[in-house]
Amino acid sequence: MPAIAEPYRIKMVEPITMTTREQREDAIRAAGYNTFLLRSDDVYIDLLTDSGTSAMSDRQWSAMMLGDEAYAGARSFDHLVESVRENYGFPYVCPTHQGRGAEHLISKILITPGQHVPGNMYFTTTRVHQELAGGTFHDVIIDEAHDPSSRHPFKGNVDLDKLQTLIDEVGADQIAYINVAVTVNMAGGQPVSMANIRAVREICDRHGIIMWSDATRLAENAWFIKEREDGYGDRRVADIAKEMLSHFDGITMSGKKDCLVNIGGFLAMRDERILTKSRELVVVYEGMPTYGGLAGRDLDAMAVGLREALDDDYLTHRIGQVRYLGERLQEAGVPIVEPIGGHAVFIDAAAFLDHLSQDDLPAQALAAEIFLDSGVRSMERGIVSAGRDADGNHRHPKLELVRLTIPRRVYTNSHMDVVAESVIRVFRRRREIRGLTFVYEPPTLRFFTSRFEPLAAVAALEEGRSEPALAGA
Repeated sequence: MPAIAEPYRIKMVEPITMTTREQREDAIRAAGYNTFLLRSDDVYIDLLTDSGTSAMSDRQWSAMMLGDEAYAGARSFDHLVESVRENYGFPYVCPTHQGRGAEHLISKILITPGQHVPGNMYFTTTRVHQELAGGTFHDVIIDEAHDPSSRHPFKGNVDLDKLQTLIDEVGADQIAYINVAVTVNMAGGQPVSMANIRAVREICDRHGIIMWSDATRLAENAWFIKEREDGYGDRRVADIAKEMLSHFDGITMSGKKDCLVNIGGFLAMRDERILTKSRELVVVYEGMPTYGGLAGRDLDAMAVGLREALDDDYLTHRIGQVRYLGERLQEAGVPIVEPIGGHAVFIDAAAFLDHLSQDDLPAQALAAEIFLDSGVRSMERGIVSAGRDADGNHRHPKLELVRLTIPRRVYTNSHMDVVAESVIRVFRRRREIRGLTFVYEPPTLRFFTSRFEPLAAVAALEEGRSEPALAGA
């Protein structure tokens, strides 16, 4: 395959600094071995998330200069609505400060306490909002999604039998809505096929169930349909995305991903009644219905960015860069989720650190160790992210992963080489890595702010000894 260069030129650069091993040891201890609590200045290459970390284009910066900051009725809102209608096909839009705000609103609008919400694997903040609204989440994703080594081309697909079984068990009137994520983050950035989306739509129509989408990475999902599904290879990604979204009643959107902005999100829908309820709630939690907690300039940047994210050349490079990193790790024998997803490479931490049990928090330990090795920041997606059930017990997900998340239009493949070499070094001395244990845990979304200690350090302190050296120190 020929080399694919960045489909842009670089006009501005931001200096980054490499730290010493000693500095990183101090930083990770101060952060309680939680990469979310590291200071940005202590990070060399930041792969914590692709949310709000994209580089904006010259057209987006130009649009920001034209932002209308009127408190109500700003033309910047009109620009966003026009862009959503043109590119996504939804007539109604309610902006929010980010995707989490949109999740909150739609959960309060659509869920009656006691109802059930099926989805193709959970996402952390989505499930919390559903549960806070009184709903019960049900995972109806295909089994292959829970197998890191499965090469199913559409591991994000809804299992139609699981969905129908749930409907038969609880009754269609007790299904608040089905939430179909495109792509599925927690499965490794895996896509949903157009055929599966159509089949879910048929079930929803048959039972009168609302079909919603967490469409945060919809452009990447459309690109995978173009690459992997028969009949779409010659279609533009923008056309595929619009067809894909035509099957949904509405979407929850974090503009911080596939709208290429640093802040922002929205709900988009077809039902004016949902729009009315959204506007009633957004003024309580976010801001006026025409700005939703955002400045006018952010609305304009999002209107431009969602168009740019559907460009075929941009997506070819975007997916290609993620794949470049994943293939480098595969060549070295590092276990990762296959097929390689759209926004990140997910390391199979359970296989990487197979000498640790899941209760030893292997993914959290591995993320900390990668940072210690090179200053590369990644994040845990396993038992820590899964949280606790209603009885207070740890949820034990089948996937125990470390996510190397690639910001859009930010790093070059030379940066990916640095990341790959670091992970490979850690892999070669993986038996030295110890597990972690909680020393602080919040009641919800614990992966953001929990603090940890190495298991050996805790044992040493209990026995009155000094703390042992970190792995590889």
